[in-house]
Amino acid sequence: MAELRTYCFLDILQPQFAAFVASTGRGFLPVERQAALYVEVAPGIEINRLTDVALKKTGVQPAVQVVERAFGLLEVHSFDQGEVREAGRAILEDMGLQEKDRLKPKVMTSQSITNVSPYHATLVNRNRGGSMLLGGQTLYILECHPAGYAALAANEAEKASPITLIELRPYGAFGRLWLGGTEAHIAEASKAAIAALEAVDGRVGK
Repeated sequence: MAELRTYCFLDILQPQFAAFVASTGRGFLPVERQAALYVEVAPGIEINRLTDVALKKTGVQPAVQVVERAFGLLEVHSFDQGEVREAGRAILEDMGLQEKDRLKPKVMTSQSITNVSPYHATLVNRNRGGSMLLGGQTLYILECHPAGYAALAANEAEKASPITLIELRPYGAFGRLWLGGTEAHIAEASKAAIAALEAVDGRVGK
């Protein structure tokens, strides 16, 4: 039976978050104020079948599908929150699981680097999919497990504070998020991101 790793509902996609997914995803682009669902399972190949279930039973659209050897990630979105929730319900029903069977997210790394060197900012910008980090700004890095919850952290951070979304990787062994901004704005955003992850219930992984 497939393992449910990430299962998270995003009620209102924030502007930078939606733009990032739209520019980096290979599917149908989302726009701000839509709702979205992120589902991550193991083994990765199972995400193909679950994508089929969600798309045949609802009117949601997929922006992201990542199929790795170990894990698979799916994002679906719609302006209709009910459709997004129904897609999730259909996936859970097919898996024979409930939302509580997901893994509870764990923060692995949470660090802020103030007054970033312009050379350091250049290194970060070489590997970004979002906006640029500028020298003198504060850089925030979050790493979480399972990976898919990095999307929740990013969206909630943007809700709470006017930061810059630099990079987001909600797939792989760990999820990673890079944010830029003033020290005060980063402090506010990081607090919101961690609070959102800590509020998710689920089973404790090994």
